[in-house]
Amino acid sequence: MLNPMDMTGYNVLITGASSGIGQRCSVLLSELGAKVILVGRNKERLEQTSSLLKGSGHRIEIFDLLRMDEITIWMKEITKITGLLNGLVHCAGVRKTIPLRFLQNNELQNMMNINFNVAVNLIKGFRQKNVCKYPSSIVLISSVLGLVGQPGVAAYSASKSALIGLTKSLALELSSEKIRVNCVVPGYVKSEMFEKHKEILTPEQISQIESFHPLGLGDPIDVAYAVAFLLGDTGKWITGTTLVVDGGYTAH
Repeated sequence: MLNPMDMTGYNVLITGASSGIGQRCSVLLSELGAKVILVGRNKERLEQTSSLLKGSGHRIEIFDLLRMDEITIWMKEITKITGLLNGLVHCAGVRKTIPLRFLQNNELQNMMNINFNVAVNLIKGFRQKNVCKYPSSIVLISSVLGLVGQPGVAAYSASKSALIGLTKSLALELSSEKIRVNCVVPGYVKSEMFEKHKEILTPEQISQIESFHPLGLGDPIDVAYAVAFLLGDTGKWITGTTLVVDGGYTAH
């Protein structure tokens, strides 16, 4: 039986694979037949993700993505071991609630580095000769807060909005190299990041966030399905798009 999302033979590098959306993307892609390269800073947590994967040939890469000047060389070294990459999924990111009057330049720069500048350097590394196959696919993870506003998250919203602009421009720039670039925009999902965010919220604020999602809060697998669709042959005629997966959050 034909499976249009079959990824047998794919090599996919996934950042932020330790938890949440990154972990669920890793598991789903392995179930679809891909070999995945799990990237994060915590070996124990990456090993936990690895234990959930189906199939064989997967790899753990412990790397601090803030060492941005080293990313391009690091990616070349990886593919000497794994073979060329079919895909890149950038899930790593950070969220902080900081009202404008308390926002310091170092916090702003750190947010932009992790959520945006790292993505630029990963894509630079991915498109190098002898790193990716042609054609290939890149999927970035943004946020609904890159599309709509919310008090206290100006820096986070700006960094996630920047990914959407990056997607559109690089989709055009890299199309001649047969590299597709797309972006998935999740609403609030039941993840470790959301649980941490809830610690600073009142029960009323949590209830309000939930009410903004007509279909309820999402699960990481809801986002992972969208990532897989864009990454595989099912998305072969899609580039430069922003796929919103938000339970209706932005329909308001």
